[in-house]
Amino acid sequence: PATLNAVLGDPSVDAVVLATPHSQHVEAVVAAAAAGKAVYCEKPLALTRAEAERAVAACERAGVVLAVGTDKRFFPAMQELARIVAAGELGPLLHIEGHFSNETYFVSHWRDRPEESPAGGMTSTGIHALDAMVRMAGPVHRVQAMLLSHQPPPDPLDTISALLEFRSGISGALCAIRTTPIFWRVHVFGKDGSAEALGRTELVVRRRGARPERVALSGNDSVRANLEAFADAVSGAAPYPVSMSEMIDVVAAFEAIANSAGTGGRSIEV
Repeated sequence: PATLNAVLGDPSVDAVVLATPHSQHVEAVVAAAAAGKAVYCEKPLALTRAEAERAVAACERAGVVLAVGTDKRFFPAMQELARIVAAGELGPLLHIEGHFSNETYFVSHWRDRPEESPAGGMTSTGIHALDAMVRMAGPVHRVQAMLLSHQPPPDPLDTISALLEFRSGISGALCAIRTTPIFWRVHVFGKDGSAEALGRTELVVRRRGARPERVALSGNDSVRANLEAFADAVSGAAPYPVSMSEMIDVVAAFEAIANSAGTGGRSIEV
């Protein structure tokens, strides 16, 4: 687009934020990287692993920062959950569950098109939960997904649910509903206990022989926190906290979920 070309040709611009339809992300990322601009791209970064790899390779080649709009990583409850998992407080991990539903059926009309939003609510909500799961359990090895539609566009009512096997041996379950009051839950189960993030600021920790511990954390603007992390990375103050390999792993798992759902639930290796 002319506006993007004008921005990319402006030497006073160091970084760009992309919020275009999903299918346009990769070409814009590649163009921005070629112009030497850091890129913050709305999720999903791409619709296929191959395209995600192309976007990442372009940014690595140009030496520019690449960030993705998976802001739920910056929920205080998710930051604390990730810390608990990384510290080994739950013991060896066994299973992880993610659910993110929201009333997204009424947004931009292009989101109703299967080529822009495969697997129903995965691109708008489910990919946030998938990103959280990959962050803590690592890359996905195999998925089996089911998409059920109760009403077609322009106001689609559908549910996507998926079973996941991670390369680490951990199992997982993910769900997203395109129309229902907002609900966020990520629950990690380990040999010695479990920890569950509910919404932005609530965490429930369950340990063997103890009563559940409910933790209330201070809220934040997670979108702002993600953009500030991007700005810090562009300025060299700190690395961006999401690795490019994780970005690829999330898109690869997303693509497998969409393929499985499109084949009626066939098991797909990532």
